[in-house]
Amino acid sequence: MIMKNLKMLIEQTCKSIDFSGVVSIQKGQEVLFQSAYGLSNRSDKINNKMDTRFGIASGCKIFTAVAISQLVEKGVLSFETRLKDCLPITFSNFDENITVHQLLTHTSGIPDYFDEAVMDDFADLWKERPMYTIERLHDFLPMFQHNEMMFTPGEKFHYNNAGYILLGLIVEQQSGLPFTEYVEKNIFVRCSMEGSGYFELHSLPAQTALGYIDNEDGTWKTNIYSIPVKGGSDGGAFITAADMVKFWQSLLRFQLLSEQLTNMLLAPHVVVEEDDCYGYGVWVSKKKNEIFKYHVMGYDPGVSFHSAFYPSNELTVVIPSNKSEGAYDVMKTIENALTS
Repeated sequence: MIMKNLKMLIEQTCKSIDFSGVVSIQKGQEVLFQSAYGLSNRSDKINNKMDTRFGIASGCKIFTAVAISQLVEKGVLSFETRLKDCLPITFSNFDENITVHQLLTHTSGIPDYFDEAVMDDFADLWKERPMYTIERLHDFLPMFQHNEMMFTPGEKFHYNNAGYILLGLIVEQQSGLPFTEYVEKNIFVRCSMEGSGYFELHSLPAQTALGYIDNEDGTWKTNIYSIPVKGGSDGGAFITAADMVKFWQSLLRFQLLSEQLTNMLLAPHVVVEEDDCYGYGVWVSKKKNEIFKYHVMGYDPGVSFHSAFYPSNELTVVIPSNKSEGAYDVMKTIENALTS
């Protein structure tokens, strides 16, 4: 009865907000709810399907954290390794004591290339530096490399995209592989995430949703000129809903990391708000001092994404969308039903 009511509530929410994307709810191997909404290509009237690939923006920071944790497990570095000791790049104004742990938990204090606390339109960032010139992680460096620190390392949480660019560069430096190739080999292949990848916007593979930006006058445009041409360690991977379920399952079964390293990744390292904490590349939310969910999310122009694992009932929820908003509303509907 609960699932029947939940399905009805999801359908109502998706209709009321004109949701475009897919919704997947799974318990173990049992699919409880799956449905696709809207169009992956508006011009050609192609519908979104359950196997459509979607961009997930910052939702893939958890892949970066897993990659770093794998290198820690191999003994290549530790979470307390200093940035200066694992990445031979000059940062003229950076504190010498910044650690990998601080980069992972957004507590490093380094300057950001896009500070979400003071900037609200990601597309504006690319007016001076066209996004089609950003093809690899090193291309981000001139945007923050010689800027001043924002605060002393470890002082507080401040969400930071540049920190994850540096983590990706550390992966490249220590593994000898381009970041996206490392993730594809050591995460996607290991999880059998066959539909996922870091695709270039100007040459997207089949069954990939275009990201759409809706204007107030009813017109729209794709996001090809609003985000970097290829994703990397701070965001921009593409997944299918089924692949994201595989990722959660592989992570929680210790197929990507040892139990010890998995627990470190999922630990609530820093309190952001009262019951909301941040681990390594993942948000950790509590209710009544118990873990309510581990979750990731991402927003870009033409992208909204939420995905979570709820330990108490072993539910995995994946909600990717090819519009700038919508995933949060659907997630909230599901959570309200689960906790009512």
